[in-house]
Amino acid sequence: MLSRAVRPSVRLAARGLSTGSQSRARVAVLGASGGIGQPLSLLLKNSPLVSRLSLYDIAHTPGVAADLSHIETRARVTGFLGAEQLDAALEGCEVVVIPAGVPRKPGMTRDDLFNTNATIVATLADACARICPGAMICVIANPPGVSGSPRWTSCAANAFVAELKGLDPARVNVPVVGGHAGKTIIPLISQCTPKVEFPADQLAALTGRIQEAGTEVVKAKAGAGSATLSMAYAGARFVFSVLDAMNGKEGVVECAFVRSEETECKYFSTPLLLGKNGIEKNLGLRNLSAFEEGLVAEAMGELKGSIKKGEDFAASFK
Repeated sequence: MLSRAVRPSVRLAARGLSTGSQSRARVAVLGASGGIGQPLSLLLKNSPLVSRLSLYDIAHTPGVAADLSHIETRARVTGFLGAEQLDAALEGCEVVVIPAGVPRKPGMTRDDLFNTNATIVATLADACARICPGAMICVIANPPGVSGSPRWTSCAANAFVAELKGLDPARVNVPVVGGHAGKTIIPLISQCTPKVEFPADQLAALTGRIQEAGTEVVKAKAGAGSATLSMAYAGARFVFSVLDAMNGKEGVVECAFVRSEETECKYFSTPLLLGKNGIEKNLGLRNLSAFEEGLVAEAMGELKGSIKKGEDFAASFK
């Protein structure tokens, strides 16, 4: 059994999550019964930064909420089920996390997946605009063109670099810019903290592994699932950063895929300085290596295509 001695002093993997006297927020998880939503909700329930946790999905949320409510932490948990309870789930929320959507199934094309998940996310985002227009919204969805946070890829990059260099992964930080799939994922290993260096062939192999980290998990699970646990961890880390910034903590930086003027793409993931009201400053692309400049150039075509597909969908969504 889990020892009471480790009960929630909650520092997520030694990443310095504060447990002081900050304001505690009401957070909604939309898609809380899914493979990402359940472990994500568990991590949020264990956080002293959360006062109320609203769990919404189209199935099973009363059971998920009941299960989590038996955990001896302060956040109050309520389950909301079905479209008729969506507005109630969002009432008064300050942060909304959207891991909703379906995984790619056999026979499903990327266009099928995009249309399904984009419709889900757009419907939920529309409800947020009506019910909690001031809330911070963090989107975790597949495929590219829907997703908002590359934090999961950064977590994988941190783990891979730490493994190769014998470092504590909790103290490694690799910014990941660009997009959320394949060659659009651009790990800035030259800007890793602490400073690391790799021979050219090892750097190329490491970059390729980071870009295909999701495929690595799918293959390891032999078709039985995708990267749900690590994605939930990464989503929770991103939410904790948002909450820290909302509480006035200075110097909080996360990479996210947002509207941008940093490249020729209208949307691009770059490091962002977060503050009480969201994005305070886009820190942009700085001091890229020649190798990384090449990765950015190579990603442009695919990113533009994904962005256009997203914009076309948004223009036609009703």
